[in-house]
Amino acid sequence: PGVETTTGPLGQGIGNMVGMAIAQRLSAARFATADFSPSTWRVFGIAGDGCLMEGISHEAASLAGHLGLGNLVLFYDDNRITIEGETDLAYSEDAAKRFESYGWHVERADAYDHEAIAAAVTKSLAETTRPSLVILKSHIGYGAPHKQDTRHAHGEPLGPEEMAAAKDKLGWPQSPTFLVPEPVRARFAARAAENRKEYDAWQASFAAWRKAHPELARLWDAITERQVPSDLVEQLCAK
Repeated sequence: PGVETTTGPLGQGIGNMVGMAIAQRLSAARFATADFSPSTWRVFGIAGDGCLMEGISHEAASLAGHLGLGNLVLFYDDNRITIEGETDLAYSEDAAKRFESYGWHVERADAYDHEAIAAAVTKSLAETTRPSLVILKSHIGYGAPHKQDTRHAHGEPLGPEEMAAAKDKLGWPQSPTFLVPEPVRARFAARAAENRKEYDAWQASFAAWRKAHPELARLWDAITERQVPSDLVEQLCAK
């Protein structure tokens, strides 16, 4: 099992996510058998206001809805700030209605309400016939007393004084500079141990699938390793 991630210039990242969701569907159609499918992953992505403003995101989102890519969940960090200022300088559309018109499933949650986020994700995972958009209302530069909800938190470093003030406001220790609390480390370690069992089970099933379907396994290796026949040009010219 896997989770695909991608980055890219704003709207291009959404295009990449849609491309990976399409690739999963194609891979599943090509390699799934009655006993196992090596291609069952989902694609999760994070987008901001600028991503949804760019034209390529409109085309990609439209295609995802048209194809019914229920294996795609996109989180929209809606903080209403761009590097120039507030989004209403150039952007006033209703993103939820736009994505619903594309055929997406849409959920909303407060970016700081973990239970609400979990509920939105659960509903999105249960939707298998449509891609999902989870709109999270957030504050850019959260906790920074002078830069929260401003363009300065988008295009500039907070700076040591503002960072120190933000830590004080949020009740966060000033040192070390980058702190990962021990309970967080323990939680992630426990989750990794749980996932290791699932990973090992998947690897065992994959090995059995390879043994039972050697032709498909060879094709899988060729594609994942980006192999091409040595006489590819000759084959193409002959046709």
